[in-house]
Amino acid sequence: MIIKRAEPFKPSEITDETTYLNRRQFIGQVSKSTLALAAGFSLPELMDIRRAHAALALGDIKKSKYVVGEEKTPYKDVTQYNNFYEFSTDKEGPALLAKNFKTDPWTLRVDGEVAKPATYQLEDFVKPHTLQERVYRLRCVEAWSMVIPWVGFAFADVIKKVEPTSRAKYVEFTTLYDPEQMPGQKRRVLEWPYIEGLRIDEAAHPLTILAVGLYGKLMPNQNGAPIRLVVPWKYGFKSIKSIVRIRFTEKPPRTTWNIAAPQEYGFYANVNPKVDHPRWSQAKERRIGDFFKRETLMFNGYADEVAGLYSGMDLKKFF
Repeated sequence: MIIKRAEPFKPSEITDETTYLNRRQFIGQVSKSTLALAAGFSLPELMDIRRAHAALALGDIKKSKYVVGEEKTPYKDVTQYNNFYEFSTDKEGPALLAKNFKTDPWTLRVDGEVAKPATYQLEDFVKPHTLQERVYRLRCVEAWSMVIPWVGFAFADVIKKVEPTSRAKYVEFTTLYDPEQMPGQKRRVLEWPYIEGLRIDEAAHPLTILAVGLYGKLMPNQNGAPIRLVVPWKYGFKSIKSIVRIRFTEKPPRTTWNIAAPQEYGFYANVNPKVDHPRWSQAKERRIGDFFKRETLMFNGYADEVAGLYSGMDLKKFF
């Protein structure tokens, strides 16, 4: 599947999706040129609306068995309350500052300890029959959480494609470095580019996905377009956004937050209510949209699936 994104639009220029779909159904019944005007659209406006809608929709998405039986966080909250320091440290800032971020064309370099290193186009990985909707919890270290229907594919598909060597024990992920497009990178709040890592068995776990969308639509820029990692049993900062490079390594990669504050952010970053952040408790969390807090679940509620990955490990030491 080739992902093409529309040219930038001002928010005021884009008709809301419900209105567009209702009018499109009517327009499609007869001549485009005649009824476009009758429905209140000029022809250039009609083309712009179609182009904008095409940029939002993802087709041929399969439902996955990985579904959290909880109420989904509203799309508006998911796309307007974001951690994306490359644009802003403010939660509402990324949605404003990322609106003109260019994600097409996009290449993804895969190298390191693999038999088939290459620079891939996004469509080399993403095909309609591989996309699945997976409803996962997202738990952030600041003690807030969401439930999001991600659209993506298993990272295990990448592993099969590039054939890691026997020396590959870890996977390193790197975000785009482009301060002109990502104004937050002009500030030294973190060491850029953003880097994260997983053990290769964590990366190969069926829960680990590369996401290209949410709520059945292409990934919004502020949520990590065009492709991001989602590791639902770990804190959100592990789910690196706007990935341009994946490198398989023999040794653990140096990761951004671990470099910035090693006493606060360990390499593993597993959700563990028994290990507090030095400046706040992780025992409870507030679901976005809720007033009251709830108990934090071990491994963010995925203990049955992933606890075996850490058998015998001291999870307070390897936090």
